[in-house]
Amino acid sequence: MQITFLGTSSGVPTRSRNVSALALRLPQRSELWLFDCGEGTQHQFLRSDLRTSQLRRIFITHMHGDHIYGLPGLLASLGLAGNSSGIDLYGPNPLSNYLNGVLKSSSSRISYPFQIHSVEKVAEDNQIVFEDKDFIVRCKPLIHRIPAFAYRVDQKPRPGRFNLEKAKAFNIPPGPVFAKLKLGQQVRLEDGRIINGKDFCGPQKAGKSIVYCTDTIFSKAAIQLAKGADLLIHESTFADKDTDMAFQRKHSTSRMAAQTAKEAGVGKLVLTHLSPRYAPGNAFSPNDLLKEAKEIFPNTLLAKDFMQIDIEKPETVRDT
Repeated sequence: MQITFLGTSSGVPTRSRNVSALALRLPQRSELWLFDCGEGTQHQFLRSDLRTSQLRRIFITHMHGDHIYGLPGLLASLGLAGNSSGIDLYGPNPLSNYLNGVLKSSSSRISYPFQIHSVEKVAEDNQIVFEDKDFIVRCKPLIHRIPAFAYRVDQKPRPGRFNLEKAKAFNIPPGPVFAKLKLGQQVRLEDGRIINGKDFCGPQKAGKSIVYCTDTIFSKAAIQLAKGADLLIHESTFADKDTDMAFQRKHSTSRMAAQTAKEAGVGKLVLTHLSPRYAPGNAFSPNDLLKEAKEIFPNTLLAKDFMQIDIEKPETVRDT
């Protein structure tokens, strides 16, 4: 699981930061998931090593423009390219009317399977947003000026290490049978023996987990959703000195993000959604936000556009 930050500014783009977008590259398959899609996101794709043809799911946190204005253009471009296998979108109730209205008004042709799923009732009932054989996606409502939601992606436990020597000792023929046993499946051999793959695999390996949380003031729901996650990506729109403004606009300070990470017991925190008021050269900079957060939660990073984090090895961070 690899994260690529495609936009880390709040409200408006700056020279060094585009507005919100985050790509998740899934392991063992050529598939990307996108979280939020601010204006210019498809241009950010072009500047990265990511391919929009691999985009399969898009999760929208809320309907403010800096999180959704890039959607119509991206979806239309996918239609023109003709190489999309289909897109599922997840987000608040107004997402469907917004997209259908823009696409209809602009006569944009979507030539691939396209479906929009509302997450509001799902979040209210504490149900699962999406699940397949490898991943589970959940969400929680946040505290913002309009309905907003945080998302959590959990990779399901993976089979443990396959004991090849034990399999050979049982005279199990190599080939497709081994592949099934490595997955912990039960197989019947040609000699009639029924072999349980779980008997030849070590303990399951825990899957990785990430939480994407923006926009919100400090939220107990965010703490609950992020419990024990390997990586929490949390908005840090304001500095601690601007706490009053954060409460007025229902955004988090750097210290609020760090407190959420601490109470949730996450492995690593990454600050994103930074206000342009703290751009380099101003009296208070993004590094000052990072310093404030680290005083509460030391294992904190500051996101910047095109930074990548490998969730398998959280200590590995690089720029592209």
